[in-house]
Amino acid sequence: MATLASYLLGDAILHWTLVISLMLFAMGLGSRLSRLIRGPLLDAFVGVELALSVLVAASAPLVYLLSAYSEGIGLIIYLLAFAVGLLIGIELPLVTRLNQSFEELRINIGSVMEKDYYGALIGGLFFALVGLPYLGLTYTPLVLGAVNFAVAAYLALRYRGVLQRRRPLAVGGLAVAASLVAVGVLAEPIVRYGEQQKYRDRVIYQEQSRFQRIVMTRWKDDVWLYLDGHQQFSSVDEERYHEPLVHPAMKLAAAHRNILVIGGGDGLAIREILQHPGVETVTLVELDPAVTRLATTRPELRRINRDSLADPRVETVHRDGYGYLLGSDELFDVMVIDLPDPRTISLARLYSRPFYELAARHLTPGGVLVTQATSPFFSRRAFLSILKSVRAAGLAAVPYHTHVPTLGEWGWVLAQRGPSTAPELSTEPQPSTDVDLRTRLMALDFDDLQTRFLNTDAMVAMLHFGKGVLDDIETIDVSEESSLAVFTYYRDSDWDLY
Repeated sequence: MATLASYLLGDAILHWTLVISLMLFAMGLGSRLSRLIRGPLLDAFVGVELALSVLVAASAPLVYLLSAYSEGIGLIIYLLAFAVGLLIGIELPLVTRLNQSFEELRINIGSVMEKDYYGALIGGLFFALVGLPYLGLTYTPLVLGAVNFAVAAYLALRYRGVLQRRRPLAVGGLAVAASLVAVGVLAEPIVRYGEQQKYRDRVIYQEQSRFQRIVMTRWKDDVWLYLDGHQQFSSVDEERYHEPLVHPAMKLAAAHRNILVIGGGDGLAIREILQHPGVETVTLVELDPAVTRLATTRPELRRINRDSLADPRVETVHRDGYGYLLGSDELFDVMVIDLPDPRTISLARLYSRPFYELAARHLTPGGVLVTQATSPFFSRRAFLSILKSVRAAGLAAVPYHTHVPTLGEWGWVLAQRGPSTAPELSTEPQPSTDVDLRTRLMALDFDDLQTRFLNTDAMVAMLHFGKGVLDDIETIDVSEESSLAVFTYYRDSDWDLY
């Protein structure tokens, strides 16, 4: 439920915290309500297990179905989480009371709680390592609900002589069994239908990987890629994003033999990088193998990225970008950071001053770093925090921006390592100030490249900002690992306008 809430509602930290807290509160309330059960305890326990079974199994399909019609999907998720927690709260005291005939209180309480906590570990490992990556949010609840049904069925058959309401429980068990079969058959179509309602165009691919929800849509000959509901690119205008991301950095760098791309598993940034002569190796560090698999197998993506990931010069590493740099001693001429926006804590770490300091240590003399920096219009303070964090890392840095029709106003920050301690290794003059770097950017010539958007005039225009965008940068905080100001700024941005 917490994963579903963070996917459909965003703000993962908020909704994970609230869903888990609400479930624990509901468990406490359920434990109190269990005192009111005075009849046959085994009958009550089997009934609770059957109710839990159908509620858990149908939760995700129900949420997806209702999300197609209701704006208050958050309330529905929280009500379901509360109901599940309430039933679990009733369940545990009933187990303890049933067991008191067999064990004294001291052993009974410890035995029940011990098994409950062991079960929590098994359930957590199953969800993280098997359920979410292989079954997704569609079938994982079905498996979990089936466990409750199996417990109810076993107890009802094993102790049928003890049950006092055999007929109602038998009818209920058959109804739940039929419901589980129905959920198994209809879950995928229901989820697909609910997913489709979130997008204007036809969904042609969807997958829940271990890390995120991946969706591709198509309209005529154009495709869109979404990660956790957020657009990553559209083939309508993706070159207006990827050309400014890559070519200024490649043109400015003293060399471009060894390139690092962090993120960018769709292969579009690498497509642009491979245009430049002298590129010997490109290391792609992408956390999610599902993204790179999609980029190398789906015909739509292979056509757009021109099979860039199949180029023999490209090496793919599936790892977190921060961890990769910490464990590597390699130096790079150009570093392209093409990550999703800092909408989670884990992503925001890769927009912090310590990360940029770490990245700078992996740049060759005259090396260049460029990062996408979210929107200077919808998330202006987050944009400025990224710029300020790069500068705080000791790099000369310049912001620039342009309008991407399907994304809105978008920005980047480009930085170059300062005067080299080994100038003989560099063939290009190196900037000592932000002004020097900006001047060199304005003089770049892109005529030798096959670009659809970027040229000298566009580069000059992208370096100019309207009134008020950069004026109060002194009041913006550098993003540190201890505070991650960029995450707070991004969370409080005006994305409702978008």
